[in-house]
Amino acid sequence: MKNSNGQIKLSPSALSLFKECPRCFWLHYKQDVKRPSGAFPSITGGMDRVIKDYFDTYRGALPPELEGKIKGNLMPDVELLKKWRHWKSGLEYIDDSIGAKIYGALDDCLVDDGVYIPLDYKTRGSAPKSGDSEKYYQTQLDTYALVLKVNGYPVKDVAYLIYYFPEKAENHGVVKFNIQPVELNASPDNAKMLFEEAVSILKADVPETNKSCDFCSWRNGN
Repeated sequence: MKNSNGQIKLSPSALSLFKECPRCFWLHYKQDVKRPSGAFPSITGGMDRVIKDYFDTYRGALPPELEGKIKGNLMPDVELLKKWRHWKSGLEYIDDSIGAKIYGALDDCLVDDGVYIPLDYKTRGSAPKSGDSEKYYQTQLDTYALVLKVNGYPVKDVAYLIYYFPEKAENHGVVKFNIQPVELNASPDNAKMLFEEAVSILKADVPETNKSCDFCSWRNGN
């Protein structure tokens, strides 16, 4: 959570945890008390890798299946994008006044008439349900818009999720996937406000138990 200079470091997933439950967030980053987690499916990482390789063949344009469905074209500078994709060299926002920074590793980015639009790939077992994108990924996309903006890349209030989910298996082990883009609003201001609130919580005493949080109830034996 802190670097060698004592600076607080947060990621989009940290902000999502804070938004969900301030107490779980505080325990995670202050006392290293983390929520239980299951094994992470390796297929997700494999899909992410091959999708990035595929999209990189269309730099400055769009894959044909997305033409007319999303705004802009894929960012043409693949070497810069490769830096943005890694958390160690990705874009970040530093607020020295509170001694903290937030960083984000973008999957991809669109450019539309000089404006930069965050884009993230998601792999799942079925089509996304209405409201799921905002519920699970809004903070992530808001944060990407924030780190783009503060680093001099103009943004507007839009971002995309590109969902991949299986449709059927074909001959020779080929699995056909459906592709569904979802457009969301993206607010750098909301990410900045949430970031400042999260840092403030970390500098205070542990928050009270969140009665609506299943993990808080589990810890308390309820």
